[in-house]
Amino acid sequence: MGAYQFAKRGLLAASVIGLTLTACAPSETGTSADADLSYQETLQTQLLDAKPGDVITIPEGVFSFDRSLSLTVDGVTIRGAGMDKSILSFKGQITGAEGLLVTASDFTIENLAIEDTRGDALKINEGENIIIRGVRTEWTGGPKTSNGAYGIYPVQTTNVLMEDNVAIAASDAGLYIGQSKNVVVRRNRVERNVAGIEIENTVDADVYDNIATGNTGGILVFNMPNLPQDGRRTRVFNNKVYENNHKNFGHKGTPVASVPAGSGIMVNSNDQVEIFGNEIRDNRTANIILSSVYSANYADQEAVEGYDPYPEAIYIYDNELSGGGDKPDGADLKALKLLKFGIGGSLPHILWDGFEDTGKWIDGKMPDDLRICINNGDLEILNADGPNKYKDPSVQPAADYACDHEKLPAVALASAG
Repeated sequence: MGAYQFAKRGLLAASVIGLTLTACAPSETGTSADADLSYQETLQTQLLDAKPGDVITIPEGVFSFDRSLSLTVDGVTIRGAGMDKSILSFKGQITGAEGLLVTASDFTIENLAIEDTRGDALKINEGENIIIRGVRTEWTGGPKTSNGAYGIYPVQTTNVLMEDNVAIAASDAGLYIGQSKNVVVRRNRVERNVAGIEIENTVDADVYDNIATGNTGGILVFNMPNLPQDGRRTRVFNNKVYENNHKNFGHKGTPVASVPAGSGIMVNSNDQVEIFGNEIRDNRTANIILSSVYSANYADQEAVEGYDPYPEAIYIYDNELSGGGDKPDGADLKALKLLKFGIGGSLPHILWDGFEDTGKWIDGKMPDDLRICINNGDLEILNADGPNKYKDPSVQPAADYACDHEKLPAVALASAG
């Protein structure tokens, strides 16, 4: 009955009411085009012929593409007239794995939309100094397993700023940041994805002022076992994470496919994660879930040398927690709720699978610098007793977790924003 085993298994207006965009207004202008393939060759040529310092302007209109776009030149900016005005539609895509694939540094993309790609909407691989601002990725038919996996997907990148974006209906994660360093994710809205925002195997990430609602899981901080870089030092703060109760529609066998519907913020196998100042409410399995790889559906994957499967040095404080836990996903948790809290009761706000690295214990407990520390009022924690095969779950008082960690510093981007 681990944190993953718990889950046995209206589209947001383009104007994004309440989300203030701070992207710069376009300095260049373009002409409108019809929603056909007439613009495809023009943009493909601009991307192929681009030189460092170029600004490629996407005019207002809806433009159709039947194949992927790619950019391999450093120092290029792609700029549209707005996420509801410059729309790249891949509904008729027949070739390519992404909408736009970028393998370049010093890259900026802003003020446009990428819709209905066959695979990932926007993927940026191995670049440095990346700005993604005011971009909407969406599968307009709503949540479906056949949708592309990722909306916005920087991987193996450094110095990344993702702000004022919108991601809707990805079958894995709306905003996914993987194996990266020095990342800021702020003022985005993620809705009706399996995972709203996912920080995976990333070092030094600040995730703040985002809205995550209507996803299966709101904000995930993961550490996968088969990747060369471990994740650590993530701050998740000042976000609104509410009503993430959508049925999981991820591809079977993927890590997110067993994230329980109703997960607010979830940490799996990651260290030095700070969760504070968030409004977290009405996530029907649990508002916060802490788990190890041993509760995951990928626990049998071969781990690279040095991989740490436990969540350690977790610091949770000063969050507003309300609602949630009233309708957990999965038969085991439903039975547990009924047994311990009755028909009208709810699971506690924080759910932990109970796995610790006993090899690090001192005098029968984790050393202070590796503990799970919770200073969030008089709340209870559900310890699911994973090491004992979940035979004796217990509700523990906040006093058992009362401790502090040194607060993490803000992420400083070398050259982005």
